[in-house]
Formats: sequence, structure tokens, C-alpha cells
Amino acid sequence: MESWPPGGSGPAEAGRRPRGLRGADLAASASLLSGAGAEAGCSAPAVAAVLPAGGSGERMGVPTPKQFCPILERPLISYTLQALERVSWIKDIVVAVTGENMEAMKCIIQRYQHKGISLVESGVTRHRSIFNGLKALAEDQPNCRLSKPEVVIIHDAVRPFVEEDVLLKVVTAAKEHGCSDYDLEFGTECLHLALKYCHIKAKLIEGSPDLWKVTYKRDLYAAESIIKERISQQICVVMDTKEDEEHVGHRLEEMLKNELNHVKVTSGRDIQQIILEQCYNFVCVNVMTSDFEETQKLLNMLEESNLSILYPVVVISVQFLDYESVPFGQKMENLMQIREFAKEVKKRNILLYGLLVYYPQDEQKLQESLRQGATIIAALIKERNSGLIGQLLVA
Repeated sequence: MESWPPGGSGPAEAGRRPRGLRGADLAASASLLSGAGAEAGCSAPAVAAVLPAGGSGERMGVPTPKQFCPILERPLISYTLQALERVSWIKDIVVAVTGENMEAMKCIIQRYQHKGISLVESGVTRHRSIFNGLKALAEDQPNCRLSKPEVVIIHDAVRPFVEEDVLLKVVTAAKEHGCSDYDLEFGTECLHLALKYCHIKAKLIEGSPDLWKVTYKRDLYAAESIIKERISQQICVVMDTKEDEEHVGHRLEEMLKNELNHVKVTSGRDIQQIILEQCYNFVCVNVMTSDFEETQKLLNMLEESNLSILYPVVVISVQFLDYESVPFGQKMENLMQIREFAKEVKKRNILLYGLLVYYPQDEQKLQESLRQGATIIAALIKERNSGLIGQLLVA
């Protein structure tokens, strides 16, 4: 078996770099493991992953197996698949599920557009499920789209936060240390079993703090909090005017930047590009146009993009009300249309909220309203409370 030089890893997701790796290492190993740019005499190993997902989740105390329990209305196993799919050098992913859950798993793959996933029936034990996955990868059938790998990563279906740098270290260690045929039957997850049955001093790779297993019901809530925190790190502010730098929308944007530490707040001058970069939070400021015209344009773009397939997209429609120029009752009646908009877009996993900001002439009162508005926006984006969609909150 040919050797290959160990290195770092590419980013696990756009704009994010795995912990503990330098930029040069990231680029070098990503190129190497994808098979591009390998030096002469070196070859990147063919890597696949097997996910045993046949457990019943008895310790969680719920009728649904934990790998299928919803987090933000999406099954837990879908998050794990997404984490592995981000790693370009993992060519195949095999999931072992029970026969009764086979159709449910197929629906998850189709609904969330997972790619490169193959299914096999699980065994009576975890190790038997792993063995079935390995057999599927080892079989060299003419019509089989799976390619025989050199290294197989065994990963829990209920560990959704695995980082690419950890996976790379595991692959590197597997190439260096190897394993014996006994491992298929007795497993290499326990170091003493590897030593007893395989006479191999297996290497323990330290994982990141996020690499924990969802075991109990409370773990689902913890996982949901982590996911909410991760997807709340960027906010795009969309405005119906760009020329006037003193425009009240720009003032709200600056207030958001001041109020929300460690959150990237950007103006949506190129909405299509921002959507492609997978921003899941939008604040749409309506001043120059009437009612929800600007918000409606944004919602149409989001629906066409399919951005909300994986995560809920939050849209906060901000209406600045100059009650001196428009009768309050008439304006409020128009603004309550947000309820109908919210019901419709919720079907596509878009959470629409309304925020009403009074637009008085008094500078101090305006500053206080903007500050309150920024606080409300932060809470809505962080919590993603679907119970409040369609509500018109007042700052």
C-alpha cells in the first residue's frame, strides 16, 4: 500500500476554518485528499464512511429512534450526513438502517438532497451493522456505484458536529497503523480489544469538544442550541434605498453591529450572492416603498433558491411608521397582512416576523427605538421561535 503525506484539512464549511490548523495545511491536504495536486510517487487514499444507524434509542425514552428525532424540524441523522458531505475527499457514505426504517431514510435523503448516500440493512448489533456496511463497500459488483476504499471511517449517526480536521487525523492514523481482519468482527473502537484480538496498539485520536454523542433527550436540546448559535452568526440587512447614508435603515444596521458582538452584519447589495453564501438571517427594511413590497421581493428570491431546505431561514420585516403622515389605524391594518405572508412561507421553512418601529422626529426617542429593535431582532434570530411567526412586534 502506497504511503501519502499527512497534512491539514480544508474548511468544514464556507467561511469557517477548523480548529488547530494553519492555512497552508488546509490547502495542501484538501488538494491531496481530493486527488488533485498529489506529488509524484504519492497517492491519496480512497476514503469512505459507514454510519451505523440501526439503534432503537432506548436510553432516550422516546418512541422514535434518536437518529430520526427532529432538531429544528429536521432529523438528527441529516445533520450528520451534511457534516460528512462537506468533506470533499470522502467519496462514499453508507448508512446501515433497519428494514422498517429503510423507506424513512430514503425520504430523508430525497427531501434534504443528500448526495452520494447508499443504504444497507443493519445487523442485530452495532458491529454487525458496521460489518454490513463494510461488505457493501468491499463487493466489486459491475453495477455497483460504490468504489472499494483503502480507508473506511466509522462514525456514529448521532454525532452531528464532527469536524474535517478530526476526520483527517483518523484517516492519517489508519494509513500509518493499519488493522487486521479480526477488527471486522471484534471492532477497533475499544483500544483493549484491538490489542487483544489484533495485536495492534491502536492510536487514540483526540476529538474536538463538539464531537459528542446525542444519547439522552436533553442532548437534543443542547444540539439544537449549538445549531441555532452557528447559523445565527451572520445577518444580512436589505434596504429599499442605498444612496442616502443617513437613511434610518443604515442607522438600524449600525445599531445591530453595536448590539451583536461576534455576529457578521452586512448590507444586502448583492442578495443572490449572499444567498449562495448560505446566510440564514435577513432583516428587510421598508421605508421608501409601501407596506411589504421590499419584503415580498426578498421572500420570492429565497423561495426560488431552496436555501431553507436544510435550515429555517429567518426574515424580519422592519416597518418604520411615521404616524404623522399616515393614519395609524390604516397603516396597522395594512401591516397585519404579514400574518398571511408568514403562513404561506412557513410551508417552505421560512420564518417571517414583523417589527414596527415608530419614526418620530425626536432623536433620543428614535435612538431608543432602534436600540430596542436591535435587541428584538437578535432574540428572534437566536431563538427562531416559530410560535411568533406573523406577529408584529413593536419597538
